[in-house]
Amino acid sequence: MAAPLSVIKSIITVGGWTMVSRVLGFIRDLLIANFLGAGMTADAFFVAFKLPNLFRSLFAEGAFNVAFVPMFSERLETKGKEQARLFAEEAFSALFYIVLFFTAVAEIAMPVFIMIQAPGFIEETAKFDAAVIMSRITFPYLLLVSLNSLQSGILNSMGYFAAAALTPVLLNITMIAALFAFTPLFGGNYGYALSAGVTTAGVFQLLWLIWHTHRAGLSLKLYGLKRVVRNKSAELKLLMKRILPGVFGSGIYQINLFLDTLFVSFLTTGAVSWLYYANRLYQLPVGIIGAAIGTALLPILTRQLKAGENELAQNNLNRALEFALLASVPAMAGLMILSNPIIAVLFERGAFGAEDSVKTAAALCAYAAGLPAYILTKTLAPVFYARGDTVTPVRIAAWALGLYIALCAVFLSFFGYIGIALATGIVAWINVIQYILRIKKQQLHKTDKIFKKRTVSILFSTLIMTATVAVLKKETDLYFPNWIHGDPLLKFGLLTALITAGGIVFAVFVLISGGVNPKEIKNRLIKQKSSDS
Repeated sequence: MAAPLSVIKSIITVGGWTMVSRVLGFIRDLLIANFLGAGMTADAFFVAFKLPNLFRSLFAEGAFNVAFVPMFSERLETKGKEQARLFAEEAFSALFYIVLFFTAVAEIAMPVFIMIQAPGFIEETAKFDAAVIMSRITFPYLLLVSLNSLQSGILNSMGYFAAAALTPVLLNITMIAALFAFTPLFGGNYGYALSAGVTTAGVFQLLWLIWHTHRAGLSLKLYGLKRVVRNKSAELKLLMKRILPGVFGSGIYQINLFLDTLFVSFLTTGAVSWLYYANRLYQLPVGIIGAAIGTALLPILTRQLKAGENELAQNNLNRALEFALLASVPAMAGLMILSNPIIAVLFERGAFGAEDSVKTAAALCAYAAGLPAYILTKTLAPVFYARGDTVTPVRIAAWALGLYIALCAVFLSFFGYIGIALATGIVAWINVIQYILRIKKQQLHKTDKIFKKRTVSILFSTLIMTATVAVLKKETDLYFPNWIHGDPLLKFGLLTALITAGGIVFAVFVLISGGVNPKEIKNRLIKQKSSDS
């Protein structure tokens, strides 16, 4: 088994590859915005793209993984590689047949799925029909990505984070290529080409992970359906039992996205797209930081708790929380204060106009307010999942979902589509409060003095950074009126200057005030390098 990596190094590994993926994702979204804009075809494609991803988070990356990874990690730690592999094969086979059956049903009943996902499309026949066709093309991705997610969980549990973290890169590269290679095959329809690219990417990802699990000595066999049904082990039964609450607990974010689309489908054409583009920007730090922390922390905490290394687990969680705040709090401030320039510079070209920029920027500003909370939730949830507790996150999610529905119902009347983003942010903060209160009540974790000191430093440094960027932006607007809608080179250069200035100010003050200790980081890296060699 690979030597356990430090939690920060693991987070950086996952986050680094996720950053590459997000950059490619932005290139993909820039192309989508250029060719599709925020019109009917774009709205239909985004619904078709969200549908398999909703169930992916519920079945695979959500419920299945949060139940499977702790159990697999425990068997790897206590029973060895061979027993862990046998458990993984049984889980892999069960997942395959369950999702295959669901995918077949969905393909047949896709019009019903679209009626539920986007009921506002029903009155627009062309948009509804396009969404049905595109969803039928994208939905097989669910089966492929579910199998990929389980193999990623295996690799992460063994400390091989890079191979799994690179799979989203394959998705974005394939979708970009599909825009150019597949569009002529579909008579110039970019939406159909992108949909085909999604499923094709799933095939590439599956082949990639099969190769890496083989290299790790954990090639998985697919059992026959009869064997899976008749010879279920006690471990598989326990896994299935833990999955059911996990569907709701870990999938709350995707459930929110489902409800977003449902509510917004009744609004004006373009609202689905404005929220999608804003959410993509919001997902940049969420994907890089939140997903990286959650992915790396869960198997590490599980192994350490099973081995009785409680003090080490506490220390790793504190450092992960610091990392979450260090990256998310300044990102929140930056996205809020520079929301309009960021959207205009990145997306405003081709079919995506100035009005689309303003609408999308408003949603981004609202989303960003909940950014630190969402990432903290990703960091705190493993505290329960590592202990095999999938019930507590469900209770928190159930309360949050009810609040979210109520807020959406109220906010839509006053703020329109922006109300969806506002509700998302508010619920994210409520989630964090719930997690903190339950962790404190069960005495599962205690923050140390270093964490408290560094938190104050991060907040103070962010405040200084925000004030500085606000002044610089005001001066920029004064000397270069309407610059965000002007020459591409000018607006890109000025936005880069504002972001760079903000980053430098934050870095200087966070170092001066003790939010980051360069000497400690250097010592950790040297220690980790010597332990790996």
